[in-house]
Amino acid sequence: MKNKHIVIIGGGFAGINMAKELAHKKELQVTLVDRNNYNFFPPLLYQVATGMLDISSISIPFRTLFNGKKNLNFRIGELEEVIPNENKIKLSTGELDYDYLVIATGTKSNFFGMENIEKNSLPMKTVNQAIKLRNYLIMEAEKYSFCTDEDEKRKMRNIVISGAGPSGVEIAGMIAEMRKRKLIDIYPAFTNEKLNIYLVDGAPTVLPPMRKKSQEYTLKSLKDLGVIVKLNKMVSDYKDDKVFFKDGETIETKTLIWTAGVTAIKFKGIPEESYEKGNRLSVDAFNKVNHTENIYAIGDACIQKTDKNFPEGHPQLGAVAQQQGESLAENFEAMVENKKRKPFKYNDKGTMAIIGDQKAVADMTFPKMTLTGWFAWFSWLFVHLFLLVGYRNKFRTFWNWFNAYLGKGQSQGIMVRQTDTEKSAIE
Repeated sequence: MKNKHIVIIGGGFAGINMAKELAHKKELQVTLVDRNNYNFFPPLLYQVATGMLDISSISIPFRTLFNGKKNLNFRIGELEEVIPNENKIKLSTGELDYDYLVIATGTKSNFFGMENIEKNSLPMKTVNQAIKLRNYLIMEAEKYSFCTDEDEKRKMRNIVISGAGPSGVEIAGMIAEMRKRKLIDIYPAFTNEKLNIYLVDGAPTVLPPMRKKSQEYTLKSLKDLGVIVKLNKMVSDYKDDKVFFKDGETIETKTLIWTAGVTAIKFKGIPEESYEKGNRLSVDAFNKVNHTENIYAIGDACIQKTDKNFPEGHPQLGAVAQQQGESLAENFEAMVENKKRKPFKYNDKGTMAIIGDQKAVADMTFPKMTLTGWFAWFSWLFVHLFLLVGYRNKFRTFWNWFNAYLGKGQSQGIMVRQTDTEKSAIE
């Protein structure tokens, strides 16, 4: 194993934690490949999209993280093809040889084959998409201030968010808080008009993976904030400024925010039989991709059914990705030292979601209990602050949150224009 080259594709929760764990293992050379030159924190993207946080608060360059770690290297590029028989990959920026390849590419938005929704909706999976959403919301508010067409204004007053999982709930709650606290101050045109926020989902509950107590508290809290929640409502199309549902109902809107589903990414060269539902790579107990020799997958990109507590695979959560990254790194270290590898076992610490100011839910595992309200909200802030990469990001985010809390909300109404070159570089 000495001087072996490990290539990690993707610098999200899984990839970055694996790289950091291997930083002290000088016997191994590690190259992390990502299409961006920075790591970012997905759980707080919605706060970038709504102006609560600046991009720099949740992002840090990989080269800054790797500074002084001689066995860690960074390469910008996107994976285009894997050539297993040559232990080589083709990137958008050239070729790279490997001894071990680790796929940690996470997921992308799933539009379920609905072309109009893919073309016209606003997803929120990347930094660029969060910036685009923020720009769009600000621009719509600016247009509303001088629009004289009542039909257009009626559509502009409706915002539809599809997907009542944590991301959908969080952005619905944030927009509702902005409407209540800041919107009229900044845009007087809304003084006598009501902004309607719709949260829709095909499931019968909000936050489907969480416990019933959390679901009921979240639903009540959203309704108290004035969010219009429509459940058992499957979106089927979005065209001509209308969201269509399978039951025939429609909502007129200029804005459809899409958080309804994700799918992993398939790559040329990986055996077709290695993929399962949602394009997730099937892996063994040590995260090695089935039907391959030296290719591994971690995080949302894989599905592992060897953990007896999760026989159908782990949930696609940041905590799972982080632990799998650390576990695989430890197993590579064990291989260097000729020690026995350990199968991955997920330590489930619970699930949380924020709803609005001083409103959140947390399903704890040890002890098994559900927290709601202020204490769950404070716990959410603490956990997410702790998980941010880099002390600078932790301090900046804390300072922004502190000011927002004292000032009863903040709104950074700045549109960040991007050239086509900048967009293509970070999309």
